[in-house]
Amino acid sequence: MSSTNPGATGPVPTAPTSAQDLVRAKAVLLAQAGGRRRLGPVALRAALVDLHDFWLSSHAQAIGLTERASLVAVGALGRRELAPYSDLDLVLLHDGRKDIERLAEQMWYPLWDAGIGLDHSVRTPGQAVQVAAMDLRAALGLLEARHIAGDESLSDTVRGAVRQAWRAGIRGRFDELADAARGRWTKVGEIAHRVEPDLKNGHGGLRDVHLIDALAVAQLLDRPGRDVLEARDLLLDVRTELHRLAGRPRDVLRAQDADEVAAVLEIGDRFDLARALSGAARAIAFAAEVGLRSARSALPRRGLAALRRPPVRRPLAAGVVEHLGEVALARDAAAARDPALVLRVAATAARTGLPVAAGTLHHLADTAPELREPWPRAARDELLSLLGAGRALVDVVESLDRTGLWGRLFPEWGAVRDLPPRDRAHIWTVDRHLVEAAAFAARLTTQVARPDLLLVGALLHDIGKGRGGDHSVVGESVTQQIARRLGFGEPDVALLGAMVAHHLLLPHTATRRDLDDPATITRVVETLAATDGARKVDGGTGLLLDLLEGLAEADSLATGPGVWSPWKQTLLGELARRCRSALAGERIGRVPSEPVAPDLVAAVAAGGRPQVRFTKREPATVLIVVADGPGVLSAAAGVLALHSLEVHAAELETATGPGDAPDGAEPSPVAVLRLTVSPRFGGLPDPALLRAELGRVLDGSLVLGEALARKERDYAPVLPPGEVPTPPRALWFDDEATGGVVLELRATDRIGMLHRVAAALEACNAQIQWARVATLGSSVVDSFGIRCRLEGGPTAARRREMETAVLAAAR
Repeated sequence: MSSTNPGATGPVPTAPTSAQDLVRAKAVLLAQAGGRRRLGPVALRAALVDLHDFWLSSHAQAIGLTERASLVAVGALGRRELAPYSDLDLVLLHDGRKDIERLAEQMWYPLWDAGIGLDHSVRTPGQAVQVAAMDLRAALGLLEARHIAGDESLSDTVRGAVRQAWRAGIRGRFDELADAARGRWTKVGEIAHRVEPDLKNGHGGLRDVHLIDALAVAQLLDRPGRDVLEARDLLLDVRTELHRLAGRPRDVLRAQDADEVAAVLEIGDRFDLARALSGAARAIAFAAEVGLRSARSALPRRGLAALRRPPVRRPLAAGVVEHLGEVALARDAAAARDPALVLRVAATAARTGLPVAAGTLHHLADTAPELREPWPRAARDELLSLLGAGRALVDVVESLDRTGLWGRLFPEWGAVRDLPPRDRAHIWTVDRHLVEAAAFAARLTTQVARPDLLLVGALLHDIGKGRGGDHSVVGESVTQQIARRLGFGEPDVALLGAMVAHHLLLPHTATRRDLDDPATITRVVETLAATDGARKVDGGTGLLLDLLEGLAEADSLATGPGVWSPWKQTLLGELARRCRSALAGERIGRVPSEPVAPDLVAAVAAGGRPQVRFTKREPATVLIVVADGPGVLSAAAGVLALHSLEVHAAELETATGPGDAPDGAEPSPVAVLRLTVSPRFGGLPDPALLRAELGRVLDGSLVLGEALARKERDYAPVLPPGEVPTPPRALWFDDEATGGVVLELRATDRIGMLHRVAAALEACNAQIQWARVATLGSSVVDSFGIRCRLEGGPTAARRREMETAVLAAAR
């Protein structure tokens, strides 16, 4: 038999008579929601709730659960949010029936036997109220209890008593409720910025909607607004499809499932879904945070607290006061006559570390006028004060953005709002990354001559993303448009545009090119000198260089863990120092290598055994001298990886052994490798151990591939659960310094990656002159300077050969 569910688009099976019938009927529903898409997630949830309600009520009546007992649903079924594989959370209420144990067994056992997940309890009304008073989780469930079967008056009595006790005792339970929420947020993280978000427990998830509902039941807040309800519906839809696709209960959206979920919901791809989830989660998270603050202020006052005078409004700035621990508008403040008031409120909140009152945000959103163009100087000064506040900036901008105020100040922000990163190294959405970069730039304002430009440049450096094309090129014009609106003069407009256009120049050059070659420095200086921003300001090239150096540090720090490292700081500082020397007119020659100790060369030439010596400790530089031959770099890199040394740079050259070869033969050539390394953990290994293992590798008694595979099994960095490695990519560039080429590999990092890739190039008979390794979180960029015998570099066929080998090694 079947009937038509009003929320469905096809027939829905009804009247299951046993728990096995219930399971079969649910399977039919899920099949209908599958390939032909006859049931959407909303209709599927409604059908599942109806199906379970019908079976539970029918079975309850059949076993005699009618008088002096009732069955209520809490959790997902109680809220009518049942996903395909959600557990049933049921409470059997009674007022002292003698046969309650029989009823409970006859109610629960068929569900267990059918394999249906069940959380159950049996309570009298008094026990239910007592449990709710002692157990926060039980209380939150019983607040939304829904009658299923039996004596409805009993269900209503318990639900009313629990709600009344909740309202009466909320003052004593509020801290526990707030601490539990914040503890969960810390443990699980933010949905908006997680590769694999927990849709239920994450910050901005479904449990935060339940939190808002609980505060509303306590009459401390209004019920959630439309934006929160729409956000909740999206999370429920994604969770419903995730259950259906996985075939089991699941709250974490794994990366490999996101594309399929997005396709089913007709949202696009996983990046579109991530963006939609970010917006939804941030709306919920903001409402939950504001709700907790508002609810605390609204807690009923009793005893002596009720007799105290209301808190005094403490002036903070023109038109801005502190009230109840929040930044609020003074009574005489007039947003319509004060164009800088929105930014003054924001800057004051960031400066004091106090949140902006929700009422103030909404009042400003309703009454504040659009700033005229160009902005008045007072408004720009308040913006700079806000950006210079550091970490407190992040929460303030989030509150402005969630209430529409930030988008009115920066209409261009819409293109990057909630935009997920395409690079795994980035842990934030693009808009959050920009705010984080500005917060880090605030630490560096004393190091540049124009801190105002550094702050604004940091805020806008990726504003070109989400618009198609090269984001640096697009961002330059968008930034100039914004800068003119902010009231900057044309020279500053040009400088800000140049900062955005070239914000990757220094970090990419420092970590992927040979800094010892004058051509590298010349290319950077000429690039900066050719920009409009540098030409329009006295000393503009030097100023732009300083700004880009600060921006590179702030950008790296705001990207994610491990992107800014002491090694990267050293490289960037050295590049900037050499560029300044060139700007000062100093002759830039190739930095000579330190002479190789003659005793090392003589030892290799005499005995053929490799020699290893640490010449510096911070950063550590290891000097390796071996008999010249194929496979030198890959062997050295592999041995260092076995000892948990991360290679940042490598230089290769050939030296000549002592001139006492027998019978007038040519002196034996030796290969000299200088490698900059750092231990992944612990200290530096004994050079004698490195020397012995390198000798075993070169004579064939130690197979590096097998040893590194064992090392990787034990110590390989773990990607976030479900995240798939990024497909490797190879790029070619001309090397101005040597006339050769640079092969750049971008891939997911692995233990021994440099060894594998160098071995692949050596197998192609490539002459590697130098290597640079830039680690970006779980990704890596390996750059190799390759000497070319032919003018114009290797042929297309030769490039394809090397590229194919390198990509195979990276996989």
